[in-house]
Amino acid sequence: MSGCKPNFVVQSCDEGARETDLFILKDRTNINWPLSDYALIEKTSEDLCRQYCLNDCFCAVAIYNSVGQCWKKQYPLTNGVIDSSVGGKALIKVRKKNATAYSCVFKKSKSSTLIIILSVFLGSSMFLLLSLLLYVLCFNQQKSKSLQPYQDLPGLNIRRFSFKELQLATNGFKEELGRGACSTVYKGILKNDNIETVIAVKKLQKMATEGEQEFKAEVNSISSTNHKNLVQLLGYCEEGQNRVLVYESMGNGSLANLLFENSRPNWYKRMQIAFATARGICYLHEECKNQIIHCDIKPQNVLLDESFTAKISDFGLAKLLKSDQSKTTTGIRGTKGYVAPEWFRNMPITVKVDVYSFGILLLELICCRRNYEPDVEVENEMILADFAYDCYKEGTMHLLVADDEEALGDKRFDKFVMIAIWCIQEEPTLRPTMKRVMQLMEGSVEVPIPPDPTSFITSV
Repeated sequence: MSGCKPNFVVQSCDEGARETDLFILKDRTNINWPLSDYALIEKTSEDLCRQYCLNDCFCAVAIYNSVGQCWKKQYPLTNGVIDSSVGGKALIKVRKKNATAYSCVFKKSKSSTLIIILSVFLGSSMFLLLSLLLYVLCFNQQKSKSLQPYQDLPGLNIRRFSFKELQLATNGFKEELGRGACSTVYKGILKNDNIETVIAVKKLQKMATEGEQEFKAEVNSISSTNHKNLVQLLGYCEEGQNRVLVYESMGNGSLANLLFENSRPNWYKRMQIAFATARGICYLHEECKNQIIHCDIKPQNVLLDESFTAKISDFGLAKLLKSDQSKTTTGIRGTKGYVAPEWFRNMPITVKVDVYSFGILLLELICCRRNYEPDVEVENEMILADFAYDCYKEGTMHLLVADDEEALGDKRFDKFVMIAIWCIQEEPTLRPTMKRVMQLMEGSVEVPIPPDPTSFITSV
């Protein structure tokens, strides 16, 4: 069956009878693969459900339930469950003994033979032959311009969606949740066994080299991760010119919305978000098989679920390091205000660029303001990083949070400001690792007195 791998089609083989000759269905109960559906047949019998699966070379398993639903599933079968509460019957297709191998390639060869015969027949007319040659040349030229399928994706343990599925799930990409330079995120709803799951569908728009690289980077990086403070990638779509990523829904939007658009969240919640974000970055740097530099840590890329748990998202600019690498060279990535100085100095890039971005984000969490505000009354308060160090040096850190008594009443307030200043040191070697940042925040290591961020002295 491995030869029958359509991109995103729901159809039967032209010679379905061959499937019936070659395969049988074995029954199993309380088993399901909920993320592998590609077709649903309502109000049918078990016998018909069996026949539908046997006649379809793309059907690996059919799930038949008590309400007469027949769910057809295709390879790869992922996220399988065995549970008495699953219900229904799994009809698993297995090859008969001594059956001759058959695949969709057989049909392709027959089609190719037919095309050759027709071409020879039409060759008696020079005009038609010339027309045929011109068509082939134009077709090949057009094909070479189109995006090639990303070959690494099929081996990933995530679901592959059809574009039509995602159109239906998003009601024609109707409700927009957010927008970036190369993508737009829409709200969607997946329906499976009468259960509705809310999803976030990220549709990449610039599918030239820039968008294709972002798609590959995001799928490659986040599909290999598993952490409670990283947004979970559920699947993807790679169909024609369409590149779409499907994520778990984050009910409370981005940290940017919480900090800069709504009323100020309480100090305890802000510090919970700071810890969660730090844990997520630390995981990328320290615990992944290949170290991942996110390259775009900012409040817009920290999302909040229904319980306000912070999760890092948007890995489109991420850089994966090989197992023997600790630094890399690449063009400037990230967002103005969060970009580490070494990006502009033609220096090798390390995980310390994420530490710098986190330091800016931590200051924004502490102060509940953007890193740059041109409309402030006092000029030296425009740039938050400079303002924070001036307040620390002059012993006026209360100015950073104005009348936030909850923040000022926490003995950790001064310590968190000091940690942020260490993170935004211009010299990368002076910045702590994210693992050390976690230790400093948790209090297991004392926070040394930070230097002026523009000076190059002792390291933490």
